[in-house]
Amino acid sequence: MGMSSSLKTKRMIMFWAKLFIVLLQTWIYGWLWFHYYKDMMPVEYWNRGNWVIIALYGLFIIVFSRAFGALKVGYLKTWDIMYSQVLTIFCVNGVTYLQLSLINGDWKFLENSEPMFGLCLVDFVLVLLWALFMRWIYAFIYPPHEMLLIYGDISPNAIIRKLESRKDKYHVKEKVALSAGADTIYERILQYDAVLIGDIMAEDRNRFIKFCFEKNIRCYTIPKISDIMIRNSESIDLFDSPLLLFRNNGLTYRQMFVKRTMDIVISLAGIVLASPVMLLIAICIKLYDGGPVFYKQKRQTKDGREFDILKFRSMIVDSERHGARLAKEHDDRITPVGRVIRRLHFDELPQLFNILAGDMAFVGPRPERTEITEQYTKKIPEFPLRLKVKAGLTGYAQVYGQYNTVPYDKLKLDLTYITNYSVWLDIKLIILTVKILSQKEKSEGVDDAQKTALKE
Repeated sequence: MGMSSSLKTKRMIMFWAKLFIVLLQTWIYGWLWFHYYKDMMPVEYWNRGNWVIIALYGLFIIVFSRAFGALKVGYLKTWDIMYSQVLTIFCVNGVTYLQLSLINGDWKFLENSEPMFGLCLVDFVLVLLWALFMRWIYAFIYPPHEMLLIYGDISPNAIIRKLESRKDKYHVKEKVALSAGADTIYERILQYDAVLIGDIMAEDRNRFIKFCFEKNIRCYTIPKISDIMIRNSESIDLFDSPLLLFRNNGLTYRQMFVKRTMDIVISLAGIVLASPVMLLIAICIKLYDGGPVFYKQKRQTKDGREFDILKFRSMIVDSERHGARLAKEHDDRITPVGRVIRRLHFDELPQLFNILAGDMAFVGPRPERTEITEQYTKKIPEFPLRLKVKAGLTGYAQVYGQYNTVPYDKLKLDLTYITNYSVWLDIKLIILTVKILSQKEKSEGVDDAQKTALKE
């Protein structure tokens, strides 16, 4: 069976709604170009040249919207959509203003900023109203999926709690244990339009996936480590039997060269731009308790090699005299200055020097301490697989996970990055890192009873 006419209509509504906001912003910029900036250019543009300038603005909107997820109505929460739209406007209008300055050829042109500020204000109002309206439209045409959850020996409570945080999209109406038997589960599946398959044996999981595929039932499943590898494998079509290729050797030489070049350029620029902020943080730390400004700690990078990671000290002196442990949600070791810089992730800024030295990359799995890695490896033997690339200042797990995400899920996110690496993915993650800096859940510590992110 093909896609239902109802679903086609819903998708068409969402497509035209997204296209509308892009075209509307582009049209407003076009008006500004023709009524203000066009006459300020040193040469007169032909008709097509004007439309190229305007079309380029629309292209900027699409690129940054995709990078920040500004058009993912329904997928992201309303607040995230608004925040992403605001970041998109800042980036698009900032890049456009720089572009106009270069075209004009006179840096005094930068003083003519009032029209661009006005454009930003109009865009802010439009996208915020659009986000609120589209959230209402999405909720109307896409009510939450009533789901059947199939689980095995592992308790389903953790995944249910996560789904409950998005009640606008998912509602687990019933859960059934694998021990109920395949026939009973098949009967229950037919009563729902969506099924979530928990962490069960691959043989059982595959059987239910095929059944859902046959019956045209939406199916969600929690991926295993091998699934991450399969998803990003290369298809070989030399024979009548399809083959999947897993290279399993990390990044190629060309990728490593490009990545290292980017790291040097970005770290140097970052050090120069952030130096006033870093100086201010250093003064605040010193004035608070007179202790050292920086904090060094042994961490692991590519192939398990240890290096001294550099951070601004956010905790009291000698904070780990009782042994290594992650920061807790209510950790009395964190100083007042530390709480501020941890919330903003500014305690990580000195790692720009680690990147410049080559111990870290700008994007990659976050470096762990050797003793914590050993604890994780006892329960998750695949955990060292994340050491196929250099540790990073930011990464896939930092953007899409949280500070207290369990190690098994962080490993899946890190492997998704490693097996799907590209320069564009690095650029996208760097852009998205700006978005998460103010999100509290990204810096929340582990539960007070935990020493690591492992759940007992």
